[in-house]
Amino acid sequence: MAQPKRVIHFEVQADDIERAKKFYEKVFDWKIEMYDQKDEKVGMDYWMIITGPDGTPGINGGMYIRPKKDALHNYDCTISVEDIDEAIEAVKKNGGKITIEKMQMKDIGWFARATDTEGNTFGLMQPTGWSPH
Repeated sequence: MAQPKRVIHFEVQADDIERAKKFYEKVFDWKIEMYDQKDEKVGMDYWMIITGPDGTPGINGGMYIRPKKDALHNYDCTISVEDIDEAIEAVKKNGGKITIEKMQMKDIGWFARATDTEGNTFGLMQPTGWSPH
């Protein structure tokens, strides 16, 4: 059987790790912790992003200091939220910005686009008739 080709990990680059950690921990309740490199050399400091419990839909990610060369400001992921209005307010309250206001996508749900404190762009989706899971 062929290996499924699915997104299995995402990464966020940050100019200020503590500021970015605070944003994601407060807006989405994610757990972000330094990766233990005792047995492995990654070659840089790296933080693991745990988005939810094992066995539930979704993926985890990582965070690292944005390099001067090959800097990215976009991981272009969409994050499922229960209440889009609440999520939009949390983004704003914690230093992020809404770049595309809330809009309804027929038979899919409510969508908005945002940026975090580091300038990375991501989507917010409150599913109504469709579920990615």
